[in-house]
Amino acid sequence: MTIHPTAIIEPGAQLGDNIKVGPYTYIESGVTVGDNCAIASHVAILAGTRLGNNCKVHAGTVLGDVPQDLAFKDEPSSVKIGDNCVIREGVTVHRGTKAGTETVVGDDCLLMAYSHLAHNVKVGDRAIIANGALVAGYAEIGDRAFISGNCLVHQFTRVGRLAMMSGGCAIQKDVPPFCITRSLSTNTVMGLNAIGLRRAGFTEQQRRELQNALKILYRSQLNVSQALEKLESDFTSDLVRELCEFIRTSQRGICKFI
Repeated sequence: MTIHPTAIIEPGAQLGDNIKVGPYTYIESGVTVGDNCAIASHVAILAGTRLGNNCKVHAGTVLGDVPQDLAFKDEPSSVKIGDNCVIREGVTVHRGTKAGTETVVGDDCLLMAYSHLAHNVKVGDRAIIANGALVAGYAEIGDRAFISGNCLVHQFTRVGRLAMMSGGCAIQKDVPPFCITRSLSTNTVMGLNAIGLRRAGFTEQQRRELQNALKILYRSQLNVSQALEKLESDFTSDLVRELCEFIRTSQRGICKFI
C-alpha cells in the first residue's frame, strides 16, 4: 500500500490490498476501496461509497457527495462502483437521494473527464460515458451503452443495451436497445448502432434482423402498439424480444425516428 503523506484517510475507511493514494486526496470514514486501486491526487471519496477492485480514479474526482436535489433530507445513502472501472479527471458521482438508496456503476465502465452521474443513476457493465456528458437523477444506462461527449440525459430516462448517443444530443425519452441517436438533436433515433453491434460480436444475420425490426417499428405506418404486436408475432429472436420488452416497459415513451 502506498499512501502519500499529504493524503487524509479517516479512521473507519476500509482499504483493500495494494492501494495507491495520491497527494491531497481525502477518503472519508465509511468508504470501502477494493484491492489494486490507484487513486490520484486531489480526489474526494465520501462516506457511503464503495469502490470495486482494480479501479483507477484520476485527479479531481468526487465520489459520493450529497445529491443536488432539494428533496434531499441528509439521510444515509450510497454509491456503488464495480470492478475494473476507469474514472477520469473531474468526474462527479452523487449518492442516492432517499434513505437506503444508491447510485450504481457496473463493472468495466469508463467515465471520461468531467462527466456527471446524478443521484440514483444506474449504469450497466462496460458502459462508456464520454467527456462532459450529464446523466440526471434516476436515469438508467444499459450494458455497453455509449454516451458521447456533452450529451444530456433527462431524469428517469433509459438508454438501452448497446445503444449509442451521438455527440451533443439530448433525450427526454428512452433510447431503445441497439439504436443510435442523431448528433446535436433531441429525442431522435437515426438507425441501428451497427458498428457497436459488430464490435460486440453480433453476427451479420443478427444485425440484419434488428435492422428489419427497426424498419417495422419506425418506418412502417403502424403505431408503436401495432408495431410491437407485429414484431412479437413475426420474430422469435431474443434480441428482438429484448427490444420489445424495453419499449413495453417504457414510462416516458421512446425517441422518434428522423
